[in-house]
Amino acid sequence: MPPFPTIPLLHAAYADGRDPRTVVAEAYRRLAAVDDPGIFLALVPEAEALAQAAALPPFDPVSRPLWGVPFAVKDNIDVAGLPTTAACPDFAYTPTETAPAVARLQAAGAILIGKTNLDQFATGLVGLRTLDPVPRNAIDPAYVPGGSSSGSAVAVAHGIVAFALGTDTAGSGRVPAALNNVVGLKPSLGSISSRGMLPACRTLDTLSVFAGTVADADAAFRVMLGFDSADPWSRALPVPPAPAGLPPGLRLGLPDAASLRFGGDGHSEAAFAATIADLETLVGAALPVDFAPMFAVAALLYDGPWVAERYAAIRPIMETRPEILHPTTRAVIAAAGRYNAADAFAGLYSLAELRRHADAVWDRVDVLAVPTYPRPQTCAAVAADPIGPNSELGTYTNFVNLLDWCALAVPGRPRADGFLSGITLLAPRGSDGLLAALGARLHAAAAGRIGAGETPVPAVAPGPARGWPGEIELAVVGAHLSGLPLNRELAAHGARYLRTVATRPEYRLYALPGGPPHRPGLLRVAEGDGGAIETEVWALPPAAFGAFVAAIPEPLGIGTLRLADGTAPKGFLVETAGVAGAADITQFGGWRRYLASRAAA
Repeated sequence: MPPFPTIPLLHAAYADGRDPRTVVAEAYRRLAAVDDPGIFLALVPEAEALAQAAALPPFDPVSRPLWGVPFAVKDNIDVAGLPTTAACPDFAYTPTETAPAVARLQAAGAILIGKTNLDQFATGLVGLRTLDPVPRNAIDPAYVPGGSSSGSAVAVAHGIVAFALGTDTAGSGRVPAALNNVVGLKPSLGSISSRGMLPACRTLDTLSVFAGTVADADAAFRVMLGFDSADPWSRALPVPPAPAGLPPGLRLGLPDAASLRFGGDGHSEAAFAATIADLETLVGAALPVDFAPMFAVAALLYDGPWVAERYAAIRPIMETRPEILHPTTRAVIAAAGRYNAADAFAGLYSLAELRRHADAVWDRVDVLAVPTYPRPQTCAAVAADPIGPNSELGTYTNFVNLLDWCALAVPGRPRADGFLSGITLLAPRGSDGLLAALGARLHAAAAGRIGAGETPVPAVAPGPARGWPGEIELAVVGAHLSGLPLNRELAAHGARYLRTVATRPEYRLYALPGGPPHRPGLLRVAEGDGGAIETEVWALPPAAFGAFVAAIPEPLGIGTLRLADGTAPKGFLVETAGVAGAADITQFGGWRRYLASRAAA
């Protein structure tokens, strides 16, 4: 097995003839060497895992993109034949069916090693609300491992598995990632089937992915992605893949000075500032954002009626066998008794109003960057106060699922004391691909190592700047450009950015009357009578392309553009009659430069 088993390294070894059974054997050897009995609650017998590896068909990473890749599953997700305990032995049962998301991973060639520890019933962010032995933080055992998906994060950090599934309701797929120096992907709600997952808050839960790199987390996510008609919470969301490059004009936001909270920890504050500097190098200066609406949403999760949803998830236990629960878990969920049905509706009304205020941020920015947690918490601090440190860890995570945003936690610049820091990127639902493109570049910029080992974070390999088979390329020249008012229409149709390229010098650009939003018109003229106009090329699925084109108002239409790179995608064109009375702005070479000139004037 490579020093850290990333999917590309494993597949390179397999292509050279490596036997996947040696990789499986190495996973069990690493687990024994780590000597942390708190990581797994149930292991697949090594002989059985070796048999899985031996039964794989011939190496084919195209049809089976996870061929020979070892992985683990949090123990609140069903795997046929292995007990599901949710870290509560008196609750345990042995399912006869495997959760569909896990089955997809196995069908893609991944090899299951075992089921990992967690904060009991996925209630907690510290990783200590379980029976002894608890998992140890992979970087420094004095600190908590993070929860609730503690074992999954620790297993990945030690390189025992390439990736592991967690769940995320309030940050359980992000906080442990940051505390163990790995990547934590919290997908858009409903994009992965949640059948076979024990609920914590059914309306907010999602499976999550821990991995050593963003690319590996995204690869596992893409295998699991898909609508499940048997899951009432599944949604057929357009979730386009990561773009080949970062869209130009990407707008970044971060908490303003009043919204940044580090608990007085200067090391965490300095590390976050250093990571933001890396991010601004990639996309430009960030816009400060008031997080008051987000913090108000977060307060609803545990200090509001949503705690009753956790009660509903384990109601028979709370009402007949509460003594089998961890004392802190029982105390947190028992708080549901303070609320009634009227309070639940009041909470829904409050959330709807707050969501409207919070979502307004996407009119000004495309991605938000926040600390994954204000500061790391020690095991000693949690022993002294089981609630306070846990609540602080959720400062920047508790609101995300309630707002229906997607999130990606990546390691950031290290603290001055050597412990690691983390940053989380947030975006509207369906923007998982955009977060993957930005997160991979940010992770590489930190020039760190993966997990607890010495394997460096790989550089980002440039992706194809052309549409994939079955996609339709569309060139845009105006308000649909990245960061401009109508770009969200492209995102809503599942478009992904490909490249920025000018037209051949046979077009004239006009500022059309009307608006807002103000729009340009691109008119093809004889070669030599026009100029080269900047475009962005995006890719859309055919059905989405048809729906998008159907909404285009006159005098605009869709034709074939001839670009300087020799390609000829579809693109916006204007009718000749439509430029009557319009201002010719060809000399600016593009809509952005024209807008900049107006702003300067």
